[in-house]
Amino acid sequence: MTRNSSTPTPKFALALAGGGPLGAIYEIGALCALQESMVGIDFTRLQHYVGVSAGGFIAAGLANGITPQQLFSLFIEDRKHQTEAFDPACLLTPAFSEFFSRGLRLPALLMASAWHGSVGRQSFMRVLERLGPSLPTGIFSNQQIDTELTRLFAKPGRTNDFRQLKGRLTLVATHLDSSSAVSFGRVGWDHVPISKAVQASSALPGLFPPVEIDGQHFVDGALIKTMHATVALDDGVDLMLCLNPLVPFDASAPQTSSSTPAPWATPGAIPHIADGGLPAVLSQTFRSLIHSRLVLGLKAYEQAYPNTDIVLIEPNHRDPELYLANTFSYSQRRHLAEHAYQQTRQLLRSRQTGLSAKLGYHGITLNHAVLDDNQRHLCPPRRAPTRIGQSLTKLHNIMDNLQQVVNTASLEGVPTW
Repeated sequence: MTRNSSTPTPKFALALAGGGPLGAIYEIGALCALQESMVGIDFTRLQHYVGVSAGGFIAAGLANGITPQQLFSLFIEDRKHQTEAFDPACLLTPAFSEFFSRGLRLPALLMASAWHGSVGRQSFMRVLERLGPSLPTGIFSNQQIDTELTRLFAKPGRTNDFRQLKGRLTLVATHLDSSSAVSFGRVGWDHVPISKAVQASSALPGLFPPVEIDGQHFVDGALIKTMHATVALDDGVDLMLCLNPLVPFDASAPQTSSSTPAPWATPGAIPHIADGGLPAVLSQTFRSLIHSRLVLGLKAYEQAYPNTDIVLIEPNHRDPELYLANTFSYSQRRHLAEHAYQQTRQLLRSRQTGLSAKLGYHGITLNHAVLDDNQRHLCPPRRAPTRIGQSLTKLHNIMDNLQQVVNTASLEGVPTW
């Protein structure tokens, strides 16, 4: 189904969830695949962008007219000669100012603790509680986020002011004292520089100290919701694209792949999550919690906004590549971006039957020539896919589309035998 030429121009919005550096890498790779595979949409000219945590980096860049390919060049490509490049290593700088300011409190707290100890008997845990204010609230400093993005958005044609953007940008953070969501970019909060809002939205508690703005403290926006897409949905949009980089890994069955494995992929399947010890269990727990909130939110969106089509793009739950990658690692960002790029292309091919109908209503078509081009890469490949791998990929796509047709027919009551 296609829109009548007399109907208003459809409104498109994009919501980007968080997920640390790994999440930003996935979203950039996925957006590069979406931009070149979808005809009729320009990801730098959408009506509304919503960014949470690491997704705020990407949303702010797109709203400033920086294309997905340019984001790849800025944040992922290792180009030391490139003056605009953002070095992720800057986020690993210890929070020295936080350590120093907290350390200044220690002598007074020790004296107060000793005084209370002389008056009455107290447990060791009580002593630790009294010394709590001297402990740093974060290990690393994220001040460089504000500094680097201020420099990046000072270039001609860009802005660090929400009010000067062509489209609407909303960056969500959590107000620490009230545990409520604050939407930077909305009325009342649009005076805050975009770079500072990104810093606040991505201040993961424990890793980075809370960010002070107007005498108040803010931390990661993902503490309240995973996506915060309602910010754009409430304004009225026709098509809502959602990117979620972190999903729980499904290790309940042997891992199979329809395409040639990436050269950096870890060989073999993951038999059990528990085999990875405490880090693997905690990672799976964290991913499951944020994803379950997302699933519930999407179901609520479909009921509350029946006139808006919602498309979710996220990794394959059975793909160990992104699961095994360190969420806060930058070392293999080029390889992981390529993996996200190819995985998103595969997702579009496998879902093209259903997506074509949904996107077509809004004037968007899938470029099949681009999707079927096995030679396309985001990064230069180390080895070319074999003919057998290409044939298996095509067969897998055909079977996925056939399954969609069967499922659709079943829902409509058409016999499938």
